[in-house]
Amino acid sequence: MSNERNLDLLEAKIEELRQLNSIDGIDLSGEIAKLETKLVALRRELYASLSDWERVKIARNPKRPYALDYIDGMFDGFYELHGDRVIGDDRALLTGLASFNGQTVMVVAQQKGRSTEENQERFFGMPRPQGYRKAVRAMKMAERFGFPVITFIDTPGAYPGVESEATNIGGAIAESLLVMSQLRTPILSVIIGEGGSGGALAIGLADRVLMLENAVYTVISPEGAAAILWKEKAKSVEAATALNITADHLSDLGLIDAIVAEPLGGAHKDFEQSIQALEASLTEYLGELVSIGIEDLVAARFERYRSIGRYRELGKQRTDVPSEESTGAEPASTQSTSEDPSPGSSEETPSE
Repeated sequence: MSNERNLDLLEAKIEELRQLNSIDGIDLSGEIAKLETKLVALRRELYASLSDWERVKIARNPKRPYALDYIDGMFDGFYELHGDRVIGDDRALLTGLASFNGQTVMVVAQQKGRSTEENQERFFGMPRPQGYRKAVRAMKMAERFGFPVITFIDTPGAYPGVESEATNIGGAIAESLLVMSQLRTPILSVIIGEGGSGGALAIGLADRVLMLENAVYTVISPEGAAAILWKEKAKSVEAATALNITADHLSDLGLIDAIVAEPLGGAHKDFEQSIQALEASLTEYLGELVSIGIEDLVAARFERYRSIGRYRELGKQRTDVPSEESTGAEPASTQSTSEDPSPGSSEETPSE
């Protein structure tokens, strides 16, 4: 976002003037105040009309708070659990016990790295099969002791390398979804940045799904969709719009339960404000979930995902269109449809 870079330059200029203002005999407070007012006005104008592709770039901003930033800011006594007891540990997906407002919870979080070394350690936030198996182990432990599960989603997708395929990444994701669909304890998921592909969905099957204002959540990246549909990466902007991956779109579709507001300019502009806003939302929804009986909770979770989307069995009349009586149309049996034999054709299959 070139406009955002211009605002960053203006912000840097303001910081430079603040440092000069501390020198004896120099008073730049009036100039600083004017520039600060201009910065807020320009940033508010820019962020009031962001495109879907611009939100994708904000969601991927490496300066955004990552899972460990939220864990450190909202939880007490985080005790990390390691390993899937099959292959080993996966540093792209963290699990551990923590205290949230005095209540023990199980945290499952995808973690990206900031430096090159940390990104190599964490596979750029792309979990491998052992990560999802570790998550399943942690969630089953939470069920055993009655601890609610809170998941933080922030990944471009599951790691796509040969190693993942050799150790059954598809099976690990499927197992995670199956376990979460039946888990007898409350599950809260929050998309804090980039929720990409099955790697994100694998820990997103929850009783309530929250989403930060500038996060994205999609079954395929815009670049991947553009490569498949248009065979060119330049169509990523169009793909981002077509996929309906932003918080507003997903809220309208009923796929998420709440949008958590971010500071003006994005979560990376004020970590503390972002953490406080998310903590308030988690407190509200977790309090709601723990008050629901387990049988009702699991049944409602099943219905929640069973009702997503619409379908129609071939040969059956749609129920979401006006009836023949209300439209005055002739009976369906006398009309030709794409599912009926064409006029004059035989219903028998020709013999060879």
